[in-house]
Amino acid sequence: MHILITGATGFVGSALCRALQKNGHDIYILTRDPQHAHQRTGIHVRARADVEAFSDVPLDVIVNLAGAPIFSKAWTDTRKQVLIDSRVKTTEALVALCSQMQTPPQLMISGSAMGYYGDQGDNRVVESTPPTKEFAHTLCAQWEAAARAVESPQTRLAIVRLGLVLDPSGGMLKPLLPMARLGLASQLGSGRQYMPWVALSDAVAALMWLIENTSAEGVYNLSAPMPVSNARFTGALGQVFNHRPHLRIPAIVLKLLLGERAHMLLTGANMQPARLMDQGFQFQYPTLQSAFQTMFPAQ
Repeated sequence: MHILITGATGFVGSALCRALQKNGHDIYILTRDPQHAHQRTGIHVRARADVEAFSDVPLDVIVNLAGAPIFSKAWTDTRKQVLIDSRVKTTEALVALCSQMQTPPQLMISGSAMGYYGDQGDNRVVESTPPTKEFAHTLCAQWEAAARAVESPQTRLAIVRLGLVLDPSGGMLKPLLPMARLGLASQLGSGRQYMPWVALSDAVAALMWLIENTSAEGVYNLSAPMPVSNARFTGALGQVFNHRPHLRIPAIVLKLLLGERAHMLLTGANMQPARLMDQGFQFQYPTLQSAFQTMFPAQ
């Protein structure tokens, strides 16, 4: 198949590119730096800088993962708008591309995140759970709304609400490893907040399953079936390096350091991949212990 991927030079996108190419698909990517796409993805891809430049490509699938990093800068009003625009405007451009094509793609997979649900406490969260209104929800809701415009008799839409994607090579886990090796992994606030997570390999496998499953459409939570609290995550990471974590960063300190962004670290959702599992997708790493055993085989 001919598959266009946005966000292809990112942590999840580059892994997806490699897996799809290995399976024989032709990969096209949208990137601001086409000349260095090979170095960023690790494979040879057809890279272009503008959405309109793909109008001559007979695309079968679009995977839309583009978006500015959500946590890297303080959430000023200007930064919040950048976070929204980087997702919504790219998505709108992809929808416009599809509407102009004589034969539009069969499927668009569009990204979203667990932040859609906001703070859910201990509630079991499935795809139909009502959200808590906060900035993370607003961001995801606008992103999803932009994607829904692509739906037509010719094009199915699957929206994936990603949890925290784990792999030592990148994402949120990589910067934690130096501290964990020193026994300095720290619980955040009360530690009771849920952390929906998914191994990178399972995230990629689920995206490929959605591409291959011709009946897949609608919203899917993409996280492992056994989310853990922040305290249990910190303890499991410490055990990898034979340390018992004993440090805690108080909520007030995080709020002073990070401002509004601290809310994302101090709250969470017990998010369940209900629709994926109901439709037959099987996670290779359903538990954090099984994932860490593979990621860190001889610590």
